[in-house]
Order: sequence, then structure tokens, then C-alpha cells
Amino acid sequence: MKSFLLGTGNAHKAEEFKELFQDALKINAAPRTLEIDETGKTFIENALIKARAYYETYKVPALADDSGLVIEEMPDILGVQSARFAPELPEYADKCLKLIELVNNPQKERKAYFVCVLCFYLSPDEIYFFEGRLQGMIGAELKGANGFGYDPIFIPERKENDGRSLAELPEWKNEFSHRAKAAQAASEFFKESVDKTRNKT
Repeated sequence: MKSFLLGTGNAHKAEEFKELFQDALKINAAPRTLEIDETGKTFIENALIKARAYYETYKVPALADDSGLVIEEMPDILGVQSARFAPELPEYADKCLKLIELVNNPQKERKAYFVCVLCFYLSPDEIYFFEGRLQGMIGAELKGANGFGYDPIFIPERKENDGRSLAELPEWKNEFSHRAKAAQAASEFFKESVDKTRNKT
């Protein structure tokens, strides 16, 4: 089983990745969090910047992700800047309320999606990217005690169409979130590469 050092200081995200890859890849927490200037203009660029930094520091294959929320009618306010939105508000609950206010005044189209790009940096000559998206809309209030970030105001597209937020759907999120979709694609890829190697021996 391939092993990767996870490049993040987000404890919630680290636990989520360990669960997502539990049967496919071994994910190890970094000994310490690196201070990295995420200067990329896209999710791919930022994921690469982080993965490369952890690889160069610890000299082992590294995994990093860049993810965020995109509101289709206001693509410039979040995206790669999702974590840095409304910096005067340190708590995500307050950021969520600010976002609802922006969508409501004036009334805007509420369609949105979460995106996650994973970068697996095995060496400077072997780098892989995987992307996952989750379509949905911005809700009118915070709902749910699970999840983190913007989960309480994001209503994912589901066949049930019951208006529940991502923070109310922890089990569903583990299987269908943007991060889960990207992780599933990566797991299948690395499994196939292992199988091909075994077949050659």
C-alpha cells in the first residue's frame, strides 16, 4: 500500500482523508505544519504548491489538496480564497452568515459547488492530480452540527431533495462529497497501478 504524507494543518481534513483512503492508501500526518504562501490562482496550482513543499521538506511522497466553495453568480468572492473570505471574521459560523447576507442582498442565484483538487507528489517527475465536485446551493440558514467550514449552509443536490445541509449528512458526505469523489478517483488509479505492477511480476 502506497504511503503519503498529508500536507495540511486542518485536523478535521486529516481525519477525513484517513477515512477516505483507509483501504487504498496509507495517509500519515506531517510532524509539523508548514507555513506555505498559497499564491496560486487555481485549485491545481495551490495543491501543487503545498504538495511540493511537503515533499521537499520531508523527502517522502506527499499529498495535498486545495478545495473551496464557488458561487456561480459570484465566482470571485470565494474559490481559491474560500478560507480567506471575510478575514475580519475568524469563526466559520460568522463567515457563513456573511455569505448568506451577500446572497440575499440583493437576491442572487444561489447555485454553488464545492471543488477539491488532490495533488499526489511522488517526485518532481511523477505528479498526479484528481478533481471532485459537488453541486448544490447556498441555504438560507446554518443547519447541522457535523462537518466544518461552509457545510452548514451548503445544500447538496440529492435525489431526496429534502433541503438538508452537508453538515446534517455526515454519512452521505463521506461517500459523495467533492473530497470523496476526488479520493475515489485517486484510489482507483493507484489500485490499478499496483495491479499492473503485480501482473508484470
